[in-house]
Amino acid sequence: MKIAVISDTHLREPDSRLTEIFNIHLADADLLIHCGDCTTFSVWQFFCQHQNFHAALGNCDEWRLSERLRPLESLTFQGLKIGIAHGWGSRSQVSKNVANSFPRDYDLVCYGHTHIQDWSIVNGIQMLNPGSLTSPREAKPASVAILEIENSEIASCSFIPVD
Repeated sequence: MKIAVISDTHLREPDSRLTEIFNIHLADADLLIHCGDCTTFSVWQFFCQHQNFHAALGNCDEWRLSERLRPLESLTFQGLKIGIAHGWGSRSQVSKNVANSFPRDYDLVCYGHTHIQDWSIVNGIQMLNPGSLTSPREAKPASVAILEIENSEIASCSFIPVD
């Protein structure tokens, strides 16, 4: 099973590049997670075409999205307990802030906000930040994170450049 994780889209409207990224990297995922900052309702609606799309509210998301999204989301997928958040605070503290918002029995917490890829363990929780889909930082490419799930465990995590 495949989970695609994205964050920090920061687009006003879906464009041809987003459509291409969706078709190549996201459409065939069994689960698509967006960690906030879709930015606009139309971009969020674009991702809703995925059969199993989940998202958290980001700090740059337009007000209309706050009627549909929450800052913290939880779901169970293939036996994995997954949390989704955007994040807040100084860059060096975001993963810790987010990890502290979920119980320690979560298998994976996906977050964004920093625009920096992260695959680390914080407080015993596997944390994933896919980086930004359009505005990466620290000389990293724009990216999508792809998780392979086997026997209710995370078998691998890859950061796929989409520049």
